Amino acid sequence: MNIRPMQKYFGSCHCGAVRFQIETDFPELTMCDCSICRRKNALMVKVHESQFQLLAGEESLTEYQFHTKTARHFFCKVCGIYPFHRKRVTPDNLGINVHCLEDFDPAGIPVRQAVGAAML
Repeated sequence: MNIRPMQKYFGSCHCGAVRFQIETDFPELTMCDCSICRRKNALMVKVHESQFQLLAGEESLTEYQFHTKTARHFFCKVCGIYPFHRKRVTPDNLGINVHCLEDFDPAGIPVRQAVGAAML
């Protein structure tokens, strides 16, 4: 049972060029074992695109795609931080790197291990 209320959270890359807000109640967090997620070691929360707003920095984003080129991984061109990606299986959702959120503590939120390495 989720005990967190639906709230707005603000996030950014390290240098602040890319800024965004999300709205979520954090039903779970995800760690994926695919080749890119293993390397960036991000802890993610899934939000629908209607719960995401890019506030600044569209021109500072660069995109990386691999394998099926369906998922769209975004990085800041200035500092290199990975704040979010558009998901492969559910492209109307984004995976948000919770380490980029301001004043957010992931303690107590269940973490699901996603088996992305097996996706073909």
